[in-house]
Amino acid sequence: MTELTHLSSSGEAHMVDVSAKADTRRIARARGRVVMAPRTLALAVAGQARKGDVFGVARIAAIMAAKKTSDLIPLCHPLPLSSVLVEIVPDEALPGLRVAVEASVTGKTGVEMEALTAVSVACLTIYDMLKAADKAMRIEGVELVSKEGGKSGDWRRED
Repeated sequence: MTELTHLSSSGEAHMVDVSAKADTRRIARARGRVVMAPRTLALAVAGQARKGDVFGVARIAAIMAAKKTSDLIPLCHPLPLSSVLVEIVPDEALPGLRVAVEASVTGKTGVEMEALTAVSVACLTIYDMLKAADKAMRIEGVELVSKEGGKSGDWRRED
């Protein structure tokens, strides 16, 4: 286990100084899912949720969340994101919706938190959009899938 970078020698939390780091291309991918009743999934797919387009609203919410990550997560650096790609796919086997996000930046620090925040907020938005039909929905499996770039190099989750 490496030393925690967000703690001073006396144990106080602080924002890491990344000014000496080189700008590099960084990409992070994250995923999660919302498990729901089959009839709730059918409502979402048919575009018949009371609150409107579940997929469109969740996609926009994910992008907005990625852009606001540093406002939500203490000690997280604000990043000029290059791209936030959001995919929301129905999965009848769950049943539910699978959410995947890829965030990218050319900068001094990674975009893992932006990708994870985007997935989390997309899943929360899906829940909010469909809660009138199904309060028993579950948000599950929010996790980092991979990261590319930076000093620590590439990493990929082994499933």
